[in-house]
Amino acid sequence: MALIDSTDLPEYPLGVDDRLDSHYFMVWERRRWLNSDMRLKATAECRAYYFDLINIAFDQSLVGTLPTDMDLLAKMLFVEASHFRALCRLDFGPLHKWSKCLCEGGEIRLMHPMVLRTLTEAISRKEDNRARNEAANAKKRIQRVRSAVAGYHADLAKNDAAILFMDQWLQEQGCEYRTSHWIERAMQAWSDHMLKLNMRGRETLS
Repeated sequence: MALIDSTDLPEYPLGVDDRLDSHYFMVWERRRWLNSDMRLKATAECRAYYFDLINIAFDQSLVGTLPTDMDLLAKMLFVEASHFRALCRLDFGPLHKWSKCLCEGGEIRLMHPMVLRTLTEAISRKEDNRARNEAANAKKRIQRVRSAVAGYHADLAKNDAAILFMDQWLQEQGCEYRTSHWIERAMQAWSDHMLKLNMRGRETLS
C-alpha cells in the first residue's frame, strides 16, 4: 500500500461507505464490449484476465479499484508474476485503461473509467430505490397512525399537522410497536405541544 501526502493523480470519487454488498451481479454493456478495441485486438488470454480483474475490482476496498502491486494482481489471477508483467506490456494487456488514482486515506490504487461509471450508476440506483422505499414506508406508517388516532378522535385524525407531529414524536421515542398506549401518549404530546404554542401566542399579545 502506497501512502503519500500529495499527488497530481486524480482522486477516486467513491469512499469506504460506498458499497454494493447486496449486489451479486454487475451490469455488463455487451454491445460496447463486443465492439471495443480490447476485445477486437487483445489476445484471448489478455481478454480473460482483463474480465477477471473487473470482477475482482467489484469486491475490493475501495469498490471498483485494484491494488498497484503487480505480484499481488498476478496471485489474484493465478498466473506467474513474470508472465503477467509481460502481458501488461502489450498494447492491449490485462490492465488496459486501468490507471493510478488517489483513494481515500491517501492510498494509491488502480481505477478504470468503465468500472467507475458502472458503479456510480449502480450506487445511484441503489440510493433512488432506498429513497422510494423510505417514502413508501413513511406513507404506510403515517396512515397507520392516522387510523389508530381515528379510533380515539375522528377530527384529530384529519389534522395532517397533528398526525405528522405524532409520527415524528413516536420515532424520537424509539417506539417500534405502536400500541394503544403509545398512541395515547403521542396524542397527549400533541396536546401539550399545542398548549405551549397557545401560551406563547398569548405572551406575545400581552
